[in-house]
Amino acid sequence: MFIAMNRFKIKLGEEAEFERIWRERDTHLNEVPGFVEFSLLRGPEHEDHTLFASHTIWESETRFKDWTTSDAFRKAHAHAGGGGGKSIYLGPPQFEGFETVQVISKTD
Repeated sequence: MFIAMNRFKIKLGEEAEFERIWRERDTHLNEVPGFVEFSLLRGPEHEDHTLFASHTIWESETRFKDWTTSDAFRKAHAHAGGGGGKSIYLGPPQFEGFETVQVISKTD
């Protein structure tokens, strides 16, 4: 499996707007071969921003790369900036990709 993460530095006071943008966007992920799961994570608050991360799990890095060049990707990111013209971001997102080495799951 492959995990793709983007880290976002969101200006203090803009967290609710950032979360709204993500909740309301049409991700098209369920249409994409190889997609497993998505999470939006809220991290620690710092002096000038709150850290967020988008976390997706894919069957493979190849499936993730296929998504990034797909029509579904373009549709999902068409309005990703949000914020009505004002920037809620401190800089661009930082991408991090990880190949899964070990997974431990709860067993019933």
